[in-house]
Amino acid sequence: MDTQQQILHYVLRLGDNALISGHRLGEWCSNAPILEEDLALTNFALDYIGRAENLYQYAAKLENKGHDEDFFAYRRSERDFQNHLLTELPNNNFADTMARLWFLSLYEFYLYNELCSSHDETIAAIAQKSIKEIKYHLRHTKEWVLRLGDGTSESHYKMQKAINDYWMYTGELFEMDTIDHEMLNLGIGINPQNIYSLWLKDVKETLNEAQLQVPEDSYMQTGGKNGIHTEYLGFILADMQYLQRAYPDAKW
Repeated sequence: MDTQQQILHYVLRLGDNALISGHRLGEWCSNAPILEEDLALTNFALDYIGRAENLYQYAAKLENKGHDEDFFAYRRSERDFQNHLLTELPNNNFADTMARLWFLSLYEFYLYNELCSSHDETIAAIAQKSIKEIKYHLRHTKEWVLRLGDGTSESHYKMQKAINDYWMYTGELFEMDTIDHEMLNLGIGINPQNIYSLWLKDVKETLNEAQLQVPEDSYMQTGGKNGIHTEYLGFILADMQYLQRAYPDAKW
């Protein structure tokens, strides 16, 4: 794989994480527990979809095969997607969604802060736009972790269970492979292991304030970067891609 292909895969990973996160959050539209959260989560979903669109547009330019952003969203199979497993897990209850989004937003806060200084001008520009949205996502989800964790016995139980259930998917966020190493060498990407200590420090401080326990380190589920996914991604893509696949090149 040449350098151009590696940059393409790196951009697609960022785009896939954004697209699948946005789709999951969009499922809360009209289903959130209160109106304010219905609006907030729908807007978060739009933030992610907008980020995915920008990244896929850049991917199309890098690929140079005449594709557009819709191709990467609607015409690729499950094994072609390189998103983290955490992004594709089902919403379940509100505490689950807040825990998952908090883990991701905290990771993205440090990731996109670093990417703002990327030697790739397009990635840097997308990061500079995205970080403004990510800061709000992080502040909003942290408030819910604190509120639910230090709330009623039921809310505390649900948030602790969500933290415990999703913990095994957080290790994948900080893994490095050949593409990550090459992007780091080129000054385009970052070393995710360098932000792990910052992420973990914030996690521990927030959980302590919320009267929640940090889960013990255990086996971590991985594979998303290599196209190995949970059973949930197939259902997401079947839902999201049906129209494009049933009616190729259809126009409104």
